Amino acid sequence: MFEGMKIRTRRRHCLSIFEAAVQAVSPARFLPAHLPAPPETGRLFLMGAGKAAASMADAAEAHYLDTLGFPRERLRGLVATRHGYGVPTRVVTVIEAGHPVPDSQSEMAANALLRLADEAGPGDLVVFLASGGASANLVLPVGAITLEEKKAFNKALLRSGAPIDAMNTVRKHISGIKGGRLAARIAPARLETIALSDVPGDDLATIGSGPTLPDITTLADARAIIERYRITVPDSVRLALEDPANETLKPGDPAFDGSRAVIAARPLDAFTAACAEAEALGYRVINLGNDLEGEARDVAVQHAAVALREAQSGERIALLSGGELTVTIRGEGTGGPNQEYALALAMALGGTPDIVALSADTDGTDGGAGKASDPAGALVDPTTLTRAEAAGLDPLAALERNDSTPFFAALEDLLQTGPTLTNANDLRVILLGS
Repeated sequence: MFEGMKIRTRRRHCLSIFEAAVQAVSPARFLPAHLPAPPETGRLFLMGAGKAAASMADAAEAHYLDTLGFPRERLRGLVATRHGYGVPTRVVTVIEAGHPVPDSQSEMAANALLRLADEAGPGDLVVFLASGGASANLVLPVGAITLEEKKAFNKALLRSGAPIDAMNTVRKHISGIKGGRLAARIAPARLETIALSDVPGDDLATIGSGPTLPDITTLADARAIIERYRITVPDSVRLALEDPANETLKPGDPAFDGSRAVIAARPLDAFTAACAEAEALGYRVINLGNDLEGEARDVAVQHAAVALREAQSGERIALLSGGELTVTIRGEGTGGPNQEYALALAMALGGTPDIVALSADTDGTDGGAGKASDPAGALVDPTTLTRAEAAGLDPLAALERNDSTPFFAALEDLLQTGPTLTNANDLRVILLGS
């Protein structure tokens, strides 16, 4: 009875730490302080893309229309976000599109944003609200690439195990809107990009593949990534990556004259809030790295070794880590990097008492089928493996098939938050001690 109560308490603590991280990067909380003053006489355009785009647009509308009293008739706007991540807005049009694989809505959103950009002129201000997920929410294939080829190629990228910056380097060079191309259509209007980062290192140009930002990567870089990760590409993509016309806009391009770009919130903000909550709950925090990258199952084994070593002290400790891990797809199962990390962690811990853990994506969805109902991640505790055995589940087989979702679903250990309307990377929490 006592052990069961202790595990339930630790699970609640994990959830409380995760919720603190999510709340720290809520657009209503971080965005208003970074919004620029509206134009004195011209129009204000709110544009954006990504998982947080709709909630950022809602916060921006409240700031300009309610707080500043900006005339509604001088406000225009359109944002693209993931299916299920839309929120009611007053002026800004919200288009829900595919993620992690783009769909026809993604192409429609890209064309609609370009048309709206063409309307902006001298004296107008365009505020672009960027967040992770924009790469799939906005697609405009170049050359002879079809939407179906783009979707299939995007799946191949996701399965390759390449980190997000590498994937976005390739995406920028086969797109008619990414890599600064939207900025070229916005000029000569003044452009301000405000971003919620979801990438390790907070590289502005990587967030959502940088539709409004200069790009220092090249076509040659994109081709090298294809070769390094042995990604199969159709002829149309190969030809596009060999065409100099598909080079992205570089720093110093006139399209960026007078423009400004800032990161308004970042994964570190979420991670710092998680650390503060863990300390408030009575844990000594050990930071395993707030911007980790790497194969999820490998990082889990490393973290389990640290947990087993630290657990010998009996002290109440929270091992926290952030960043964005990847999964090299080997099987045909369902899941995401957080669930795969949790599964590998449970196996490596082997049911050790007094260790409870959570791994989840702050956006509320971890891999999955692109539905708003996809799980955010999973929890593990000392009973995970024994309950799995009683249910006839084979954790090693599930790991080899990349099939972590059904495993945790059967144990009722999936974390189902629904869309959080933000996106600031993953959070992993391991709580130790009696």
